[in-house]
Amino acid sequence: MTSSLETVTFDAVPEPDTAAREQAIARQAMLTKPAGALGRLEDVSVWLAGVQGRCPPVAPTRIRVVIFAGDHGVAAAGVSAYPSEVTAQMVANFVAGGAAVNVLARGVGAGVRVVDMAVGSDLPGLVLPTEVTKWKVRRSSGRLDIEDALTRQETVQAVTAGKAIADEEIDAGADLLIPGDMGIGNTTPAAVLIGVLTGHDADLVTGRGTGIDDDGLARKRAVVAAGIERAKGVEDPLVLMQAAGGADIAAMAGFLAQAAVRRTPVLLDGLISGAAALLAQRLAPGASAWWAAGHRSVEPAHALALDTLGLSPLIDLGLRLGEGSGALVAVPIVAAAADILGGMATFGEANVSNRG
Repeated sequence: MTSSLETVTFDAVPEPDTAAREQAIARQAMLTKPAGALGRLEDVSVWLAGVQGRCPPVAPTRIRVVIFAGDHGVAAAGVSAYPSEVTAQMVANFVAGGAAVNVLARGVGAGVRVVDMAVGSDLPGLVLPTEVTKWKVRRSSGRLDIEDALTRQETVQAVTAGKAIADEEIDAGADLLIPGDMGIGNTTPAAVLIGVLTGHDADLVTGRGTGIDDDGLARKRAVVAAGIERAKGVEDPLVLMQAAGGADIAAMAGFLAQAAVRRTPVLLDGLISGAAALLAQRLAPGASAWWAAGHRSVEPAHALALDTLGLSPLIDLGLRLGEGSGALVAVPIVAAAADILGGMATFGEANVSNRG
């Protein structure tokens, strides 16, 4: 018999509200504009109606960013332009409100929470709030090119933590969730995971991450290739996360899967959330219907992940910061889509002639 320490399961993912979607499509056809004239805004409004279960939908007002922080053993292979201690330093920066994600969140009225899943170092004299540290699984992850990133128990613990964090945020009233990330070296496991899950090799999924030079990119490609080789052919998402993930990515996957189970929409961020989303779709089939893609990262693997998920990004500004920053930039687009569908007059209401 499998123990609770060896596995984690999710309830079935419900479908978004079909009636609300159909009502949104019908209302779009009646608004005072040529059909399709508002492009992707129309698509977003229909998605939002379905995931909110009402037409017209309303702009989200209780937006929560959850940043999953963790260090990765592959940083020792020289795959990042920054040292590993930056992860802990940035966690402190998030808590203090000084990072890009904090600034962008304030601009759209979103809350920011950071969770230490596997940060490898401490800051002397810094005492972090309990909500930051209570879910920590380990310090850093294993070096995925030569060993498993996590044990089976750590993998289950991390996914279970992400699931519980989603429940906490939803129970507190969140109506739109954004997954964020922080971890030196984290683009390397993300590239490995996306390579395995989309069937692409290291040359196609490896990017420059924090801005490594050509020599660093060559080292990173070699690490990604070794990671893909170790994990190639693995179908079970828990086994794959154990081999080539990290506690931060595993927790984010659990978070995304549970959000869908709980009928809560998610605006995905960049590369790391793309990798976690591919895993979450396997943990909870059908979950991707509850997600929209905030942006497309310049990291090459991100576009491959979005294509596999069938998601089209709302913006493409050449961003590669992570933290949830790209998704936050896209929040006003989601709000505009809701406002348009609910606030525009129909041809009949405005006494405007429709097309023949």
